[in-house]
Amino acid sequence: MAGSAHPAAPESRQTLVLGVIGGSGLYQMDALADAVEVELATPFGPPSAAYTVGSLPREGGPLKAVFLPRHGVGHRFLPSEINYRANVHGMKQLGVTHLVCVSAVGSLREEVEPGHLVVPDQLVDRTRGRASTFFGGGVVGHVQFGDPTDARLRALVVEAAREAGATVHDGGSCIVMEGPAFSTRAESNLYRSWGASIIGMTALPEAKLAREAEMAYAMLALSTDYDCWHEEEVSVDAVMAVMAGNIARARQTLVGLARRLPQTTAELPYPRAVENALMTAPEHIGVDARRRLDLIIGHVLERKRDE
Repeated sequence: MAGSAHPAAPESRQTLVLGVIGGSGLYQMDALADAVEVELATPFGPPSAAYTVGSLPREGGPLKAVFLPRHGVGHRFLPSEINYRANVHGMKQLGVTHLVCVSAVGSLREEVEPGHLVVPDQLVDRTRGRASTFFGGGVVGHVQFGDPTDARLRALVVEAAREAGATVHDGGSCIVMEGPAFSTRAESNLYRSWGASIIGMTALPEAKLAREAEMAYAMLALSTDYDCWHEEEVSVDAVMAVMAGNIARARQTLVGLARRLPQTTAELPYPRAVENALMTAPEHIGVDARRRLDLIIGHVLERKRDE
């Protein structure tokens, strides 16, 4: 329709929509009401699974929420095999403005016990070879990433987790390793010497892509083990033994978070990360690149055209 705003423009994203990407053990959100499965295609290939779109209860009206299991149905994708770009792009297609990613992690600190929850504020990238940006292919962009998590969204996640009865650690750094093998003792102790709190395999490039997609991002980390620095080697059996309690608290946290979220993005803004990130002159961006990146940069290109 003539005169309508671009779907990625602020005028089109005034209603707050919550996205949740579930990690190990969190493969569905039973709390979603009126849930429907939505299959999507993206310019970056297929997402991990169909998205579940429904609503969560909230004072003042239900909150639209979108869920995706990161590792696919039946946990079929290694951390290195996940199509992070497709997963995040699909969230953008479905209108998500605020994204919470749930991940199982190992603890690098004595006080972060298995069964505790952590809501980190910093990330350290130790991954290799993962597609970590929507840009490229003739379009250059550099978003700011000094603070990879959204402070206001994080604070609400912390409140909701505490209300759920969890022991919560507010802040800290998460090392994101390549995997799929767990750390060596030397690596684990190195990361401890850096002052990191937890270690996982999936927060990156999710957080980078969320920033490029202009979504507020927070990570809800579920501590399942002490990595290998503590006493024993990490085992899948040990991780799964702690997982059930962690997942129950994570589910309660997400429901509590929904109750705290406002109705509009004016009340809880998302980052306008792309507005000043684009380096390539619009006249040098080809038709194919414009089509591929329309939901990422289309609103910026429209604004530049109208200036």
